[in-house]
Amino acid sequence: MIIDGKGQTLGRLASFVAKRALKGEEVVILNCDKVIISGNRKNIEKEFEEKRARIGSSQKGPKHPRDSEKILKRAIRGMLPDHREGKGRIAFKKIKCYKKTPKEFEGKKTFDIKEQKKIKFIELNKLNKKNDR
Repeated sequence: MIIDGKGQTLGRLASFVAKRALKGEEVVILNCDKVIISGNRKNIEKEFEEKRARIGSSQKGPKHPRDSEKILKRAIRGMLPDHREGKGRIAFKKIKCYKKTPKEFEGKKTFDIKEQKKIKFIELNKLNKKNDR
């Protein structure tokens, strides 16, 4: 299954993909930069900055990713049962995320998730650029 992430809400997309992966489907998510997080932009940016500020040294965790595909993949991981073993590990390996559309997926039919209209949101790529200093 190929899903275009453009305009999709992070949480809804993550739960949908986690359910499909647990059923045994291979899931590919394209355009992870265009996935959105709904809510107040300043609150979201503040929350991500606080998460990253809590990290002590570069060798200790928890680690919070900056790349949009890794942020999405971590959100999906949180919706899987125990991603380190069993069903969760198998399902997590079936998920692939890409910032843009690779040549191998160009022209292929993508699956769209029905969404409600959002008023306030921020895209993952804009969140990353804000925090890269």
